[in-house]
Amino acid sequence: MKNRAGKQGKGSRKGLFRKCLFYLLGLLFFVGAGIFLSILVYRASGSVFPVQEVVFCGNTHLSDAELRALADIGKNEGLFALSPKVVSTRLLQSPWITQVSIRKEFPYRVLIKVQETAPFAILETKGRTYLIDERGKMLEEMKDMVPFLPVITADPFKNREDFLEALNLAKVVKESKIAAERNRVEIIADKGPEGISMVMDNLVVKMGQGDYEQKLHRLLALEDEIKKRTITVDYVDLRFANRVVVKPISEVVR
Repeated sequence: MKNRAGKQGKGSRKGLFRKCLFYLLGLLFFVGAGIFLSILVYRASGSVFPVQEVVFCGNTHLSDAELRALADIGKNEGLFALSPKVVSTRLLQSPWITQVSIRKEFPYRVLIKVQETAPFAILETKGRTYLIDERGKMLEEMKDMVPFLPVITADPFKNREDFLEALNLAKVVKESKIAAERNRVEIIADKGPEGISMVMDNLVVKMGQGDYEQKLHRLLALEDEIKKRTITVDYVDLRFANRVVVKPISEVVR
């Protein structure tokens, strides 16, 4: 009786093993078939609904041809296989582009909307000139000057704090539209925060750090006074609170 029971136990275990092996092989078959079909579908999607038209909108500085080169969407690339994330990453490599939105329009078109940054100021450093955005990021090297933008003379890598302070002053200058009314407004930031100065056409102005709106207000009021008196000055010092010092005149104009 014991031998018969032992044989039955062994037989049931073998049967269970065979069933488990059968189910495992079946599962592997279906997983493999699914992977194979997925590969076939993915490869087929590259030729299904091929991209025939790429439309850009929102760009003002970069041309459609430049954006098309950056996006690098292959001719007749399938809409299914096209990765918006990959295309966005390519476009965002341009310092001009801050945001990208991509929409697939079946059966053959891709609509790409870009948001560009605006030129904020001009940076002159180490004998080269660049357009920069409001964060100080270089957009492109310039050959021709843009007279309505303030010019910052600084080394953004060596004197980062001075450069950021110059950006703050440039923002106030732009908001006051001083740069648009003059041939050249230059902000010089290479001697520490208190050494920040500004050259407005031919007038040298020592600005110091902070309170730029108030200082510019006092400067504009002083300009009218200088014109009335037809005074030729060496520089104007705005670093002192509640007063303006004009040199070489020893008089303090309040």
